[in-house]
Amino acid sequence: MAQNLKLLVPLHVSYIQNLGKSQDELAYHLTAHLRMNAIYWGLTALYIMGHQDALDREEMIGFVMSCWDEEAGGFGAHPDHDAHILSTLSAIQILVMQDALDRLDVDRVVKFILSLQQPSGVFAGDSFGEVDTRFLYCAVNALSLLGRLSEVDTERAVSYIRECRNYDGGFGATIGAESHAAQVFVCVAALAILDRLDVVDQQTLCWWLSERQLPNGGLNGRPEKLEDVCYSFWVLSALSILNKMTWIDSEKLSSFILSAQDPELGGIADRPGDMADVFHTQFGVAGLSLLGYPGLVDLDPVYCMPAGIIEARGLRKGWKSLPRKSL
Repeated sequence: MAQNLKLLVPLHVSYIQNLGKSQDELAYHLTAHLRMNAIYWGLTALYIMGHQDALDREEMIGFVMSCWDEEAGGFGAHPDHDAHILSTLSAIQILVMQDALDRLDVDRVVKFILSLQQPSGVFAGDSFGEVDTRFLYCAVNALSLLGRLSEVDTERAVSYIRECRNYDGGFGATIGAESHAAQVFVCVAALAILDRLDVVDQQTLCWWLSERQLPNGGLNGRPEKLEDVCYSFWVLSALSILNKMTWIDSEKLSSFILSAQDPELGGIADRPGDMADVFHTQFGVAGLSLLGYPGLVDLDPVYCMPAGIIEARGLRKGWKSLPRKSL
């Protein structure tokens, strides 16, 4: 794989700026359920590339607030969608990055989030009751950002995560589910926020995470699966939180991420030759930041937000990324 590939920052900025201009295309409407998440992905990627002002701030805040579900007290993914913990966290992250938390009814959204915790300690995503360790992480992340983490039942949440731990050190979506790199991230990051990393079998888990790297440098999410750029973040974030970033080949992974760029229209795909999307663009850029790619802004792997914003809120944990390389 070519070693002289560069991150095409101007193209990626342009790609993200153009995403909201395709409202006459069917794909735009078919992805309405991801709109709030997509804005968070795009804004975070722009921040990490040093172009956080590339999108109109007031327009973005206006859209976020138009997704408020007054009945539930949370945010939906799109105007007139029901509130969900996934879109609620993305909305809070966007408002924090845009320094606009004053627009938020914090008490109401905290009440909504706390109402989703189940007797087992896990959180449901919404009033319909689906549970997943992702939702637990979203709740812990959001309450931490809002300064209201003390209101959650921490012991029950930690107990549920502990029960999701598998023999290979990894974590699943629910108790008994197979280990998956994305679920490893949400469980490890939630435990980091809760200051309970003692629950993690660090040596076994980091061995399992390092085994996710394939000969082409890319990472997969489970054994016998294909490489995918998004795992550059899911795997690296957990390794960074556990101070084991050197357990994978960083140069080969960087080359793999860069080879998945669209050199004509911008954006990053799941793997070379596929169509770019904002999800893989964000997590490809996030992975490169953790790998110390030159010119990028530091990313906090616990909150998946710019490190400076998290540090300013006094929330930084003891993670370590690779040293930032010089241009």
